Amino acid sequence: MAMLGKRRPPRPASGHSGLARTPGGKAPHTATEDASPLVIERLAHDGRGVAHSANGKTVFVDQALPGEHVDVAVHLTRKRFDEAHIKSLLTTSEQRVTPPCPHFGHCGGCDLQHLNVDAQRAHKRDVVRDLFARQGITLKDIGSIQGDDQGYRRRARLGVKVDSQGNTRLGFRAAHSHRLVDIERCPVLVDSLQQLLTPLRELLESLDAPRQVGHIELLATATTQVVLVRQLKEHSQDAERWQAFAQHQQVALGTWLGRDTPTLHWNSAAPVLEESLVLDGQTPLSLSFAPGDFLQVNAQVNQQIVARVIEWLAPQPEQKILDLFAGIGNFSLPIAAAGAKVHAVEGNPAMVARIAINAKHNELMVSGQQADLSDPGSVKQLLDEHADSDALVLDPPRSGGEAICQALARHPVAKVVYISCDPATLARDAAHLVHAGYRVKQVAVADMFLHTAHMETLVLFEADVD
Repeated sequence: MAMLGKRRPPRPASGHSGLARTPGGKAPHTATEDASPLVIERLAHDGRGVAHSANGKTVFVDQALPGEHVDVAVHLTRKRFDEAHIKSLLTTSEQRVTPPCPHFGHCGGCDLQHLNVDAQRAHKRDVVRDLFARQGITLKDIGSIQGDDQGYRRRARLGVKVDSQGNTRLGFRAAHSHRLVDIERCPVLVDSLQQLLTPLRELLESLDAPRQVGHIELLATATTQVVLVRQLKEHSQDAERWQAFAQHQQVALGTWLGRDTPTLHWNSAAPVLEESLVLDGQTPLSLSFAPGDFLQVNAQVNQQIVARVIEWLAPQPEQKILDLFAGIGNFSLPIAAAGAKVHAVEGNPAMVARIAINAKHNELMVSGQQADLSDPGSVKQLLDEHADSDALVLDPPRSGGEAICQALARHPVAKVVYISCDPATLARDAAHLVHAGYRVKQVAVADMFLHTAHMETLVLFEADVD
């Protein structure tokens, strides 16, 4: 997950995800020797092919698919495994497709575009199944929440860099590198943002001080497009160019001005930023948010996730439901609209205020509070005070909700719906619940981040409560 307009605060690594390609320890050695040919046996959790060399050493091969025979070159070697890239494909998997993006293999954004979409979905289900199995939990059926395979991303952060020759680059980072890859188009961006890439590049090339632009954030809502510029130092002539750009492109322009503690300035009146949720049987809901608030990148899939959570919970009038890591009310408001009594909890006091505003705007009753949901003492007090809750929704950051799941083992709730963007911390937390007697009733993997190794997973747990 990410925040619009602000740098994500550092989070401790889970140590379990299997997505890190350069684990801690001694620095890897650069290798030039070949380790070929190889037969790719399976995909690692991060989507790389897994093979074994003639001496039995594990080799991770970028962009290789199961069943393929490949000649490779090893570029990093470690004591227990090597990392390699393909020199030539000797045989090609039927699951291999031509990546839709011309920057595939250079940009670090989408690392699974060479794998057909159905196989991507199957791979992610296998990852969830494997991580749960490592915790002693056997999963049977895993559902799928599907979305469009292109044009789904409604927000993005683009880096800006001026090279030693004075050329201005606009794009995304290369995989595992600070190097910026110049982007001409991005097929996963929604069309309205895609169309801004060329005009933005032309504008940057016309600036007097492009080095004062740190990055640019793009956001598309149902009614407006927003461009947020990270301006390290004010430049009046360039500010006029940005204003002319905003008027010509009919976008809302905001500037985060300052190097260390930037403040947000809007080019004109601050735009009304709203998330719309339209669920069967409910009046459409409108959730306001601001730069810095968390917003899922995929509006289509987010709507389906909310609908699935409502389906699993089947909230009834007068039921009491806790929504933890509630954000702007993405789940709180739809649950309240179904008639349940919702208590929303957030670590950020500004989000608690945002939920109250959104509840009032939609004429819904949602109580809220601020609490540190990573602190066992705070979590215990919260569950003690809401011991009569009928269900709980948990949508934590990548670090997961371990303190909550440990506490739920001692304070059982009949239904727990866990929405996770990290399957490793989800599996870890699921083990706490299952070992305490909860049962896994439903699992689904959603296309929140299609073409990448990242995934959004939903799990419904149930427990017998006296």
